[in-house]
Amino acid sequence: MDKDVPLVVPEINGKLCKKAKLLANPNCTTAIALMALAPLHKAFGIKRVIMSTYQAASGAGAAGMAELTDGVNEMAAGASTAPNEVFAHPLPFNVIPHIDKFQENGYTKEEMKVTWETRKILEEPDMPVSCTAVRIPTLRAHSEAITLEFDKDVDVEEAKKLLAEAPGVKLVDEVDQNKYPMPLTATGEYDVEVGRVRRSLIFEDKGLDLFVCGDQLLRGAALNAVLIAEECFA
Repeated sequence: MDKDVPLVVPEINGKLCKKAKLLANPNCTTAIALMALAPLHKAFGIKRVIMSTYQAASGAGAAGMAELTDGVNEMAAGASTAPNEVFAHPLPFNVIPHIDKFQENGYTKEEMKVTWETRKILEEPDMPVSCTAVRIPTLRAHSEAITLEFDKDVDVEEAKKLLAEAPGVKLVDEVDQNKYPMPLTATGEYDVEVGRVRRSLIFEDKGLDLFVCGDQLLRGAALNAVLIAEECFA
């Protein structure tokens, strides 16, 4: 990550498109999370972020999707396990808490990207951000369970209203009707789904827990790049 090259999510810091000759897309995991975090940070001031991500096989490209699909078919036909070349272990019917290379501090590079990029995009260089990234056996769309502590007291209904009105965000939070963010409903959608918004039992009046799901091939990659281009030439 180059300190002189802006990481841009247009709905959050699109103004930077007019100020730099070279721009960069953030990591897909970060981009999805920040669609929810940015409006909450603006209103309440995020003090710290604790995140666990559940990332689809397509995060490793077409080869990752093929390895998962082929492995599922083999195990469904009776094989006790599946071959793995793309992932560190067989992914079918498994979860793997290992994405990218492990760093000296015990986190993976994928996890540290979330920390570094969240700080940079929100312009909060000292914000505590901790992430655990897990590969799961889905084909598309990343999911994230996020716990936030704020500087100010936060009202759950006000937070939901802010999220519902935020560009690029779709509030999906009708638990009495079993409606919440899922990869199946987020796949192929431009907006990031946010739901399960609730008062944190840890941080109480200054905390929220929420669940986010977004198509990383769109919001985390192609769509974000197109939006950056549109912002540059607007």
